[in-house]
Amino acid sequence: MSDPTNPHIKERDTAQWALYQRENFLKQSEGQLPLFNTDPRKMEERAKEKLSEGGWYYASSNAGMSTTHLANRQAFHRHRLIPNQLVDTNTRSTKTTIFNHTVSAPIGFAPIGINKIYHPSGESAVATVASELNLPYCLSTAASTSIENVASANGTGPRFFQLYMPHDDELTISLLTRAWENGFDALILTTDTWQLGWRHDDVATSNYAFYRGFGAEMGLEDPVFRKRCQADGIDPDVDVVKASVKWIDSVWHGRAWGWDKIPWLMETWKRISGGRPFAIKGIQSVGDARKCVELGVDGIVVSNHAGRQVDGAVASLDALERIVEAVGDKIYVMFDSGVRGASDVVKALALGARFVFIGRLWIWGLSIQGEEGVRHVMKSLLADLDILMGVAGFNGVDDFNRDILESGPKNYTLAP
Repeated sequence: MSDPTNPHIKERDTAQWALYQRENFLKQSEGQLPLFNTDPRKMEERAKEKLSEGGWYYASSNAGMSTTHLANRQAFHRHRLIPNQLVDTNTRSTKTTIFNHTVSAPIGFAPIGINKIYHPSGESAVATVASELNLPYCLSTAASTSIENVASANGTGPRFFQLYMPHDDELTISLLTRAWENGFDALILTTDTWQLGWRHDDVATSNYAFYRGFGAEMGLEDPVFRKRCQADGIDPDVDVVKASVKWIDSVWHGRAWGWDKIPWLMETWKRISGGRPFAIKGIQSVGDARKCVELGVDGIVVSNHAGRQVDGAVASLDALERIVEAVGDKIYVMFDSGVRGASDVVKALALGARFVFIGRLWIWGLSIQGEEGVRHVMKSLLADLDILMGVAGFNGVDDFNRDILESGPKNYTLAP
């Protein structure tokens, strides 16, 4: 067990995250129990009990028959870690850097919209925890909390802005300007969601929070969007639902952008931010990754949107392997989709990702117990990573490479 009097703690440059395990083991002696079980399968069950049907479907639905979601998990199971023994890991470090920010671990909060359908505290609760733990927070354009309020909750924490790009350049510029002025210093464009994927449960129950007045706060407080509403005879302070429908319809819904728009967006962001990083999220092919390098994009997030957009698509981890082999030395490669624990984080890093974003884990925590739930999930994940490094013989993020993996056949399947 982690010993809080261990003299090596003072020599470490990151927190002794493993102490969170000890803290939870001591709770019964104090007449308490931990908040909840952080096994992802059990968290998913608890979240289902807590959420309304609509909230649950939006949190859990995948595209089509969920085969891409399954492929994500199969890919992680196919790769196995090879621990090292008798390695002095007493002064190990979980820290790394991303876009010139030194952060506690190679783990960040993926952009997820409409957090208030999971808990009334919404994105502000999540941004608060991210700042406390010094982990990057990425705010979605489809958030249910304004840019300004999230920035206030995040304080001095590192934060990035995820863009669903409107078909209205003036509105895009307004969003980017607000993001930069509120401390969001990297821009991540998501390119796999011009329209929501076909998710059977959501469609069957008419479950679309954006058409019920959720997820438009960013637009409702934007001067350009408010001007657009007024031109259409909509008072966004009175008819929130109608304004929300207009907002989300103007951000996506069947209207795609092409590569020819990327130079304009990148140059616009660089001008507004003084040259801060621009990345593209949703890259799954080597060709698209090479195009990003050709255009001078600073980073990519290899992602299939956790299997929520294209059914029957390649696993994100398999895409990562091929993309890193092709362009890993030419661009900053990040990863998300299907991550359920510290071993998954390590596997993605070993296959060449330099940073990993987490999504569903903290959404389940938010659903179960709000801000405290998010804090419990992420501190548990950090403890899991710290302990894995300690017992498997890894002293830092640089130790995670292909040599620590043994990979099974491509047709590996999960047990029923």
